[in-house]
Amino acid sequence: MRFASLGSGSRGNATLISHGKTTLLVDCGFSARETEKRLQRLGVDSQQLTAIVVTHEHGDHINGIRVLARKYKLPVYATAGTAACLSADVAHLIAEFSSHEVFNIDDIEIQPFPVPHDAREPTQFVFSDGQHKVGLLTDTGMSTPVIEQALSGCDALLLEANHDIDMLDNSEYPDHLKYRVSSRLGHLNNVQSAKILEKIDTSQLQHIVAMHLSERNNSPNIVLPLFAQSLDCDQSWVGIATQETGFSWRETINS
Repeated sequence: MRFASLGSGSRGNATLISHGKTTLLVDCGFSARETEKRLQRLGVDSQQLTAIVVTHEHGDHINGIRVLARKYKLPVYATAGTAACLSADVAHLIAEFSSHEVFNIDDIEIQPFPVPHDAREPTQFVFSDGQHKVGLLTDTGMSTPVIEQALSGCDALLLEANHDIDMLDNSEYPDHLKYRVSSRLGHLNNVQSAKILEKIDTSQLQHIVAMHLSERNNSPNIVLPLFAQSLDCDQSWVGIATQETGFSWRETINS
């Protein structure tokens, strides 16, 4: 199974998961034009996409869905709560799923799980090809037993490390925004993310990538040593998804 990021951060998010003849676009937070440009950079034509899978309705995750889905007649998978917030123009393309039930899109099995975030019915996912699992967790203000169970035993993990607590506290953000980001319905800080790595089963882990880093309130120089310490690995083994370029294709392999 292969996976890549078109970009990750507060200005737009989109992730690719691919196996066999199936290529899923998870979220589409860039404009349709920018999404297509970034897809081409990764060697993907928009017509190769099988479907769009949506985590939640915030703009940095859905901005390009309306245009891209209609242009290529792509099914849009979303929970009922998320679907209710999407444009009526794509209502005929929406396939609803339960955040508590596994489902398949062609060659890829998807295990959704609910997360605490300030959205209608937000979810994150574990993707499987039957042999390997790729876990995605961003846009949650805290961990839960459900989250930790879902992410245990993954071969690859794309894990939010949104902000450094001190940088956020000392930032120019207004108080209400600081509260939102750091709340139980906001985003994971670096320490929370590192603790998740310490709690879950990472014995099968081949890839770890830090996602959704705040450009103002975080730094790879803080994230890398924290993640490396939690995993007892070299810092060079930890990947960082950037806002501008995401990260290039990675692949799970048989051990």
